[in-house]
Amino acid sequence: MAFRFLTAGESHGEALTAVIDGVPAGLPLTEDHINEDLARRQRGYGRGGRMKIERDQVHICSGVRWGLTLGSPVSLTIHNRDWENWQSTMAVGAPPAGAPAKTVTRPRPGHADLAGAMKYGHHDIRNVLERSSARETTARVAVAGIAKRLLSEFGISIVSHVTEIGGVRVGLLELPWEEIRRRAEASEVRCADPTAERAMIEAIDRAKAGGDTLGGVFEVVALGCPVGLGSYVQWDRKLDGLLAQAFCSIHAIKGAEIGLGFEAARRPGSQVHDEILFDADAGFQRASNSAGGLEGGVTNGQPVIVRAVMKPISTLRKPLRSVDMATKEAVEAVVERSDVCAVPAAGVVGEAMMAIVLARAFLEKFGGDSIHETRHNYHAYLESLKSW
Repeated sequence: MAFRFLTAGESHGEALTAVIDGVPAGLPLTEDHINEDLARRQRGYGRGGRMKIERDQVHICSGVRWGLTLGSPVSLTIHNRDWENWQSTMAVGAPPAGAPAKTVTRPRPGHADLAGAMKYGHHDIRNVLERSSARETTARVAVAGIAKRLLSEFGISIVSHVTEIGGVRVGLLELPWEEIRRRAEASEVRCADPTAERAMIEAIDRAKAGGDTLGGVFEVVALGCPVGLGSYVQWDRKLDGLLAQAFCSIHAIKGAEIGLGFEAARRPGSQVHDEILFDADAGFQRASNSAGGLEGGVTNGQPVIVRAVMKPISTLRKPLRSVDMATKEAVEAVVERSDVCAVPAAGVVGEAMMAIVLARAFLEKFGGDSIHETRHNYHAYLESLKSW
């Protein structure tokens, strides 16, 4: 059974929707399971005015009856409250008589505006920016609510936290993952280091005052993954490759690393590879986790660790130089309502992509049309590993 999904909807359209196929029957699922993460995605120091308007809530339209999935496709809808202010601009039919025909022709450097307009033949950038907006990640987070619900049935949980914003980095965090989670969720910038948190907030304030934006780095960790998710036999089944693609599909993400990542290139092999130990009670163990829980594209039982780099947001209150597509004159880029820094929110989206990729790999490994069948296959596999 393949866990797959599609999203649809524009940033200022009526709603965002998603259709998810491959969810086993019998999985307990309510809208509350999804809404918690939708609320987390909206928070974070440095967010813009749009998040003061929206109160993202999901509506499950199909695939669930009496709190349990049916095995049929699950469809979700998240209405945009700001749609009330954009009904003429984003009308599906012809605009109402007398409605102002405002076209956007000044592309923003760093955004999909110009390349997207040229690719699809649009002369109004509104047709590009509405779908290329990071508002789309709201639907992904909703989809991941189902993926997380599935993974939690098998003891797999996901943690994220911010490790850098605007050049301010966290110090050494020798803390249990649950403590990092607790601290991150209590922080305005989702940072587990109080000293770095204060410096990050100050950096965001300076950027805002200067009409600028900031990027950063966040880390996502999956705990409780069994040995054997993914595969080494084909390039497109390697789990590290699938995770890298998923993370780099998030808006403004320009790089992803697993485990030590780029630091591994600076060390000799003796300081990179995780030595293998054996305990009669616990079985095979690792002395470290430099590999980030993945070897040869396969999970090895250690926490799966991915870090992603988010560039500064492309919309600046003090806009950069651009060229008007209609007149070819030098202009300043258009200014759309946006954030100063969205790294804290991006970490929640990173959790979503981790959950989606792991849920797909989990179901590919253990199958099952019902959660009962999946659970049987999973426990039989774990039992088989005891003979190693």
